[in-house]
Amino acid sequence: MRKYLLATALGFLTCVPAFADSVSDFYSGPGKVIRFVIRTTPGGGYDLLSRLLARHMGRHIPGNPSMSPINMPGGGGIVAANYLAQVAPKDGTVLSIISQGLATDQALGLSPQFTSDLRSFHWIANVEFSNQLLVVWHTSQTQSLEDAKRRVTRIGSTGAGSASVQLPAFYNNVLGTKFQIVFGYPGGVEVDLAMERGEVEGRGTNPYSDYMSGKPEWIPKKLIRPLIQVGMVKEPALPDVPLLRDQLVRDEDKPLLEFMSRAVTVGRPLATTPGTPIERVAALRKAFHDTMHDPEFIADAKRLNAELRPMPGEELAQLYRDLIGAPQDVKDRVKVALEPRKADALEIHGGAK
Repeated sequence: MRKYLLATALGFLTCVPAFADSVSDFYSGPGKVIRFVIRTTPGGGYDLLSRLLARHMGRHIPGNPSMSPINMPGGGGIVAANYLAQVAPKDGTVLSIISQGLATDQALGLSPQFTSDLRSFHWIANVEFSNQLLVVWHTSQTQSLEDAKRRVTRIGSTGAGSASVQLPAFYNNVLGTKFQIVFGYPGGVEVDLAMERGEVEGRGTNPYSDYMSGKPEWIPKKLIRPLIQVGMVKEPALPDVPLLRDQLVRDEDKPLLEFMSRAVTVGRPLATTPGTPIERVAALRKAFHDTMHDPEFIADAKRLNAELRPMPGEELAQLYRDLIGAPQDVKDRVKVALEPRKADALEIHGGAK
């Protein structure tokens, strides 16, 4: 957080927006609303974080517009992202935290239904990033990654474009695990309920920070057991959970582990629509920065156990360019590794089977 605040503060000190009055004029006035599109059903990590920002960020935008959260689940975040790029007004009146898995999805061309270019989005900031965890419920007979290589373990996930499908498939194809991936749940809340009810044994992936904000007792009380974490370094609180980068694989597979480990640093990326005037983008970035300093916001985030690790929008945009522009041979091999084998996938319709 300190690194982010210093970097952004220096940027704002070196340039005063020349269009402050026009931005204020645009966002002011009765009934002016910024819609905050949420890619999941209510109650999950994306929903909680989006609503947290929506409660506070508006008062730091010139003109002080109100912000209205709107849930738009579907396709592992593809529906919301396509809406932002292709349907929403191109004027800075729509924001959304884009699905983490879509950077990999676009880089590899995984989902034909995802027809947008993330490089055209205006990135406000990476709100937070933390390691992705595949977890099992405490009653599962699978209690370690080695167990998951020996027995079939039913894992719940959301849509085809989501990291909750991609990562378990990757583990099966590269590490030799035997996860059965049950996909089609509307959101993470529904996967968690299915896990508690015993419909599935675990959840395909979810950030550590989301568990600590939404279900803060689950990890400390050992109600869930993380089997593997994905990131560049281990979470300090999870020193005994194996890191994907550390797994023993063939030399030719090591670049695949590195690609996926870097991809998860796209944590909770906040964007506005392509085509938004650059002065409004600058104002939204500054508003996000100022929100991070806001005592009311800080207190609210602390109440929710939200672990914020912001990344400036410019840095996030470069990360997207790097991932999407990675060497083609690496992308080709990662693409194969992220595809669930037919025998490993089970789609649900209106409830688990």
